[in-house]
Amino acid sequence: MSARPLPSSTPAAQGVDAHGVHAFLDALETAPDIEPHSLMIMRHGHLVASGWWAPYTSGRPHLLYSLSKSFTATAAGIAAGEGLIRFDDPVISYFPEFEADITDPRSRAMRVRHVASMASGHEAETLDRALATDRAEMVRGFLMVPPEREPGTVFAYNQPATYTLAAIVQRVTGQPLTQYLRPRLLDPLGMGEVAWLRDRAGRELGFSGLHATTDAIARLGQLYLQDGLWEGRRLLPAGWVAEATRPHIDNGDGTTAGALSDWQQGYGFQFWTSRHGYRGDGAYGQFCLVLPEHDAVIATTAATEQMQQVLDLAWQHLLPAFGPEPLPGREHQDTALRERLTQLALAPAAGKPAPPERAHNWSGAEFTPYGGVCADQPKLTRAGVMVGADGWALRLTEGGHELDLQVGEGGWTVADEPLPTAVSGGWTDADTLAVDIVFLETPHRLTVTCSLPDRTFTARWHTTPLHSPPLRAMRAPRASA
Repeated sequence: MSARPLPSSTPAAQGVDAHGVHAFLDALETAPDIEPHSLMIMRHGHLVASGWWAPYTSGRPHLLYSLSKSFTATAAGIAAGEGLIRFDDPVISYFPEFEADITDPRSRAMRVRHVASMASGHEAETLDRALATDRAEMVRGFLMVPPEREPGTVFAYNQPATYTLAAIVQRVTGQPLTQYLRPRLLDPLGMGEVAWLRDRAGRELGFSGLHATTDAIARLGQLYLQDGLWEGRRLLPAGWVAEATRPHIDNGDGTTAGALSDWQQGYGFQFWTSRHGYRGDGAYGQFCLVLPEHDAVIATTAATEQMQQVLDLAWQHLLPAFGPEPLPGREHQDTALRERLTQLALAPAAGKPAPPERAHNWSGAEFTPYGGVCADQPKLTRAGVMVGADGWALRLTEGGHELDLQVGEGGWTVADEPLPTAVSGGWTDADTLAVDIVFLETPHRLTVTCSLPDRTFTARWHTTPLHSPPLRAMRAPRASA
């Protein structure tokens, strides 16, 4: 179903100073290690600013990584409101088939609220240990890893904890998360299509893997800001927002540096407490910032390892821009901001057209990994350069699968098949072809460089995809019905 547009307004009418938004954009675009992909700002229930850095676009889903966790918690909250889950139940009570296997008293004492709040009693991430114990059934593998401490006493960011919460929801509802959420959350909010990666057991992951638009992030944040009410209808149980977003477990180290970290302010039910408000967040800059004290929501997607810096810049530039009253006489400033937001773009990779005197050498040339193996993408075994009726193309071979990418000139060449990609680059000299490949439904960009004299290539991720997926999997799975 098509989403009803969010109510919109000018920044000034909602007390937002456009100069602060400009300053935030300036800071993002000049930071060397931040690649912004999108930004949406809600104030007083109105969308006051939104923009996408081309080749990213508003209608395309984006991998949210661990921001997926906040959607999982929302599903658990709805299920609890329907009487399907109780947060004080032992986790093992939802998996009676593992009863005989789970003998550790701390594992048996673990409650649903403990996995919801990353307080399972483990002192560190258990993903590798859980998979090593039982790769086919992660819940069993997780419960077979004995917690070092009593559940509820220590914080550890722990993917199998969220996976287990998601598995409980899927078990008690008899549906995948997306199917369960469709009539209860996704459709009422007008979120449109979403898609969630599944594991080998067929479960939607819960802890990661959700692909959704920035608009969907903003709507989730606005729903929480409105205490679970949307257009007069209660979508989340009364009291759920306060319970999910309050700190359930301390995660600070007591240091001065920790006091300045937005990852040491406490953890709720799959939401982080921030220095300002609370948030869902995912690797490389996927944020849903909810600021009750400012009646505002900020949604972003990006590709950066400097996630604290993104938050610091938001606190520095956007918080002072949220004023208590409308700002009359700001039409010119609001118009200038709106025009800038429509023209956001990532600069294409530099490159020249194929050198005419060497074109015959490049056409049909094949390349093997420099040093014998491609460190960033070890299953990438060959690259080829071809010229045809549509111009030059790069062919990448990975695990026997071929991916053909058109190499445009002077900008981004966008394609939906065989993968949603944008390609830019060209020849840096007569002997070197360098191409950037942006996988448009993810935060990731790959630079492939081919050297003609030694017929080798390198491939380098700007931000490394988690879980090492093959290139052909760098897209949203088939969307939910």
